[in-house]
Amino acid sequence: MRKISKKTIQDIEFDKVIAQATVYCSTDDGKEAMARVTPSQDPKKITRSLSHTSEYLESFGSDYSIPNHGFEPIDKELQLLGIDNSVLEKDSIRRLVTLPRSMNEHIKFFQKTEEHFPELAKRTYNIELNTQIPDRVDKILDRFGEIKDDASPVLKNLRREMNAVRGQLNGSFGAALTHYLKLDYLDEIRETVVENRRVLAVRSMHRRKVKGKIMGSSKTGSITYIEPERVLTLSRKLSELEIEEHEEIQRILKELTDFMRYFIEDFEQQRKYLKHTDVIAAKAKYARKINGLLPIIVDHRELDLVDAYHPLLLVANRERNEKTFPQSIRLAPDNRIIVISGPNAGGKSITLKTIGLLQVMLQSGMLLPVHEKSRVCFFDTILTDIGDNQSIDNHLSTYSYRLKNMRSFLRKADDKTLFLIDEFGTGSDPELGGALAESMLEELYSRSSYGIITTHYTNLKMLANELPEMNNANMLFDARSLEPIYQLQLGEAGSSFTFEVAQKNGIPYSLINKAKKKVERGKIRFDKSIAALQKERSDLRRNNASLREKEVQATQRSNKLEDTQERVQQKLEDFQELYDTYQRHIQLGKKFDQLAKDFHNNKKKRLLLDELMKLVITENIKRQPKPSKKAEAKKEKGKQKQVENEVIQKVTKIRKERQASKPKEVIIEKPQHTFKLNERVRLIDSKSIGTIDSIEKGKAVVNYGMFTTSVSLEQLEPVNK
Repeated sequence: MRKISKKTIQDIEFDKVIAQATVYCSTDDGKEAMARVTPSQDPKKITRSLSHTSEYLESFGSDYSIPNHGFEPIDKELQLLGIDNSVLEKDSIRRLVTLPRSMNEHIKFFQKTEEHFPELAKRTYNIELNTQIPDRVDKILDRFGEIKDDASPVLKNLRREMNAVRGQLNGSFGAALTHYLKLDYLDEIRETVVENRRVLAVRSMHRRKVKGKIMGSSKTGSITYIEPERVLTLSRKLSELEIEEHEEIQRILKELTDFMRYFIEDFEQQRKYLKHTDVIAAKAKYARKINGLLPIIVDHRELDLVDAYHPLLLVANRERNEKTFPQSIRLAPDNRIIVISGPNAGGKSITLKTIGLLQVMLQSGMLLPVHEKSRVCFFDTILTDIGDNQSIDNHLSTYSYRLKNMRSFLRKADDKTLFLIDEFGTGSDPELGGALAESMLEELYSRSSYGIITTHYTNLKMLANELPEMNNANMLFDARSLEPIYQLQLGEAGSSFTFEVAQKNGIPYSLINKAKKKVERGKIRFDKSIAALQKERSDLRRNNASLREKEVQATQRSNKLEDTQERVQQKLEDFQELYDTYQRHIQLGKKFDQLAKDFHNNKKKRLLLDELMKLVITENIKRQPKPSKKAEAKKEKGKQKQVENEVIQKVTKIRKERQASKPKEVIIEKPQHTFKLNERVRLIDSKSIGTIDSIEKGKAVVNYGMFTTSVSLEQLEPVNK
């Protein structure tokens, strides 16, 4: 006997969730199976079902797309297979062969991707590949579901002969058409088709002149349809061949049907697998719609739902482009029962239904629209008393019906029970009904049951405050605007704001004051204290939100200032580096200019080369990577100076040694050369070539293109072309 009753499923509107999920089924079998989905109490079965749905959902965002599982209804086909000597039509065979083909694709797919979908792969372990049926059908039917010519040798010969006869028939008909067209016996339409035969459209006045079989006439009688005599024999022969073809096709189909009859059990197994796959796929697609996921499943009794959404409300609000408020609630051994209080229209009933609906969905193998950190467990029994349950059929009042329902609660409740009761204790005298409700709540508490109730009764709020494993909660309400916030706050009872709401809705203050005097002072003070606490909490919440916003703004400004400071510092460092580079280039230019002047004055090439070598070595030393720390900058500078001095000393020493070891030059008198204007010349031991612009007093002005220089004729040598 199912412990989660049909009434519970109706109270929390689970049937509406099933209706929304059923839309995603692609087969009639899947839709029927989805409509029969009910919550289970078997932890292993629930966990396995949740794993199937979760893995299928993961496939949507992965590189592995699960093969298609759709198939057409096959009840009629399976029924015919169970009847001896029955013959399946081509379409029936095409529907049936879809099952093994899809099944084979799934088996091969999950063999390759078992590490990604381990639980889904297990579903295929006990199902064997069936290639016999697809291979046999492929030999007979083409991809359009028609019988192939080579389905049998007899059929192949028949169709070859039929094609030959059709060719002869078309030739004969064409000849008759041409003959009678020349005689002008035919109407403008010339020909047509009657009873699947080509006929001539003969003008009725000439019908006796055309030999053949009359097949009919037009409505006006002006045209007579005649099959020419030349094609009558061929038509009869073609008809006989068509009959033989039909008989051969029936024989082939009967043989194929008999072959498939041996696999009825395989068809049933494949159908069952694909049907359940359709249900799993529908659950996964619905989970994608409501942002559902698999929460953490625990073995002990704990229900900790974080940012939980009511799926029906979520879908409806999305269509209306409205916001949906999530709820967070926790039931654990130290907090088994929660008493929610507060004003009406604050969201208490929605919170109650959300918890119940998500629990039933979970135990039906469906994923939940909650935060991934949520923790859930399974209950053997889920009891609900939500909404107006007045029974007209049984002539029971609301209170009588609820008492009868509570009797069922007390009979079934245990430590594996989750109960959800809306407006607990209402429907009778407040004093007596509240006392009875308190006694019932104490009994449920003593049974170690888990549950949530909503109430306005003060004594139930006080009871929740006294018992250690029971806790108060309230739906937050803005004390200033008297508008609901749709957020559950644990740890405090909520005020009903009875008089405040009445005053906001225009009830005269005199009547409100008169009503206050009729109520016991203690109750007013208690409710007033709760209202004051809620108002204070509302103010604190508003202040906290303001402080958090200011803190975020301050942090953003601080980060912005730090970024600006870093950018400015970086720019300063870049400018300093650029300035140092320019200064180094200026100094290098000055040194090079000085070397040019010295060479111009003394004409000592060797000295120039030595000085240039010293300059290059010094610059290369400066280009070596420098440490980033400023503390080592001066030390490195000193090292560079020392290296520079050592280089100068070595260069000077090498120069002196070369001069000392250099043999005395033997002066060979060269033949005197007479230089002319525009003659190509160059400095001795130089590669730069110029032309002489002018000669005066033993000196020549040599033009190098970019510049000119005055040089002694003794330092020049001619350049041969």
